[in-house]
Amino acid sequence: MKKTLVLIPLLFCLLLTGCGNAARERFETFSRELAQKDALSFTAALTASYPDRTASFSLRYALEGDVQRVTVLSPGEISGITAKVEKGATALEYDWLILDTGDLDAYGLTPMSALPLLVEALRTGHPDAFWEEGGCDAVELSVSDHCLARVWFDGGIPCRAELQCDGVVTVACEIENWS
Repeated sequence: MKKTLVLIPLLFCLLLTGCGNAARERFETFSRELAQKDALSFTAALTASYPDRTASFSLRYALEGDVQRVTVLSPGEISGITAKVEKGATALEYDWLILDTGDLDAYGLTPMSALPLLVEALRTGHPDAFWEEGGCDAVELSVSDHCLARVWFDGGIPCRAELQCDGVVTVACEIENWS
């Protein structure tokens, strides 16, 4: 009886390891293919969590060669503004208008830099953990010493993501129209 009780948890662990390995292989294939692409687009319903408030945005991300652009779809007051996102940028610029979206953390993450950071994590981030959740593969990626990304995949395509900085979720998004 004791041997059976010991074997059941071991078998369960082996099954979980197998799920993680399959998810790892699917992610590594996805990441390699993404790294070779020079064009990508998707939309995201993004929630940014500031220390004192939250803000919601609907954004379109586009990669064309080496140029990354983020277009605001909503809120309506800034809809249509497109930003070329560069490392360290914290503002959107359009003609004479400058809109400061504000930093979400001490490292310069903004709602407008979140999607380019997510894509970079998917391309080059170090995978730390794999699991299955709600019928989706999930992966946790180290982006830097202080930031990580969690991404859920439905049918091999990202459908949801979170960015955490110093253990706090600062960005959560639902991803659609990945192509």
